[in-house]
Amino acid sequence: MKILLLKDPKNSDVASDPYVQEFSSYGFQATLIPVLSFKFVSLEHLYDKLCHPESYEGLIFTSPRAAEAVRLCLEKPSNREDWEHSLKDKWNSKCIYVVGKATATLVDGLGLCSEGEASGNADKLADLICSKQVSYAGPILFPCGALKREVLPKRLQEKDVPLETITVYQTAQHPDIRSRLADYFTKEGIPASIVFFSPSGVKFCLKIIQELSNDQLNQIKFAAIGPTTAEAMAAEGLCVSCTAQNPTPQELAQGIHQIHKP
Repeated sequence: MKILLLKDPKNSDVASDPYVQEFSSYGFQATLIPVLSFKFVSLEHLYDKLCHPESYEGLIFTSPRAAEAVRLCLEKPSNREDWEHSLKDKWNSKCIYVVGKATATLVDGLGLCSEGEASGNADKLADLICSKQVSYAGPILFPCGALKREVLPKRLQEKDVPLETITVYQTAQHPDIRSRLADYFTKEGIPASIVFFSPSGVKFCLKIIQELSNDQLNQIKFAAIGPTTAEAMAAEGLCVSCTAQNPTPQELAQGIHQIHKP
């Protein structure tokens, strides 16, 4: 059974992607096609802020790219030395919040101790942050993408939790997405399921898929990595057959397995 995964791989070796491997363990033939490209911006400005932990009450990471932006800031040896010598410990004295295992793993790699990994989405992370009985003397620093949703900032504002955002990456359609999707549908035909991993992926891919499927969308069972993506799919008129309970390869593969049971 063929499953099309519209996501960005962990590394250049697509076959080693944990989602591809997990689907293979269920006997699915999973194909991963990257749908997004990212450009990092304002990294010097971000590092300036990281150099002043005393000005903030903590950090929020809602995507792997935001954590990657911090890692890129530390590639300069002098920056890395400052980080290891004092900055990291000062940030660890504050609250470091993350969404999802992939983001948490990257944040841990920076030497930061985080919480919120199991929250799954920004809305649930906001619940966690707002549940803290903390009087904030300063804002929480939120490195994010240009296409961030306003759920988290709005929820925190409602609870008088100050937030300072800084855009550290921009998201665009992968330059090869149309040709790769066309090649897939030509060689593999209509997949049993297509999984979207982000609202941006829905935005950039759905019309192409509609063209290539020749009005056979009703043969495909669509799945989402989480509720935010599922909402974006439903807004485009798609019937979402499966939404992962948690954004992990195991939960997603189990969900897909369930909807394809005889």
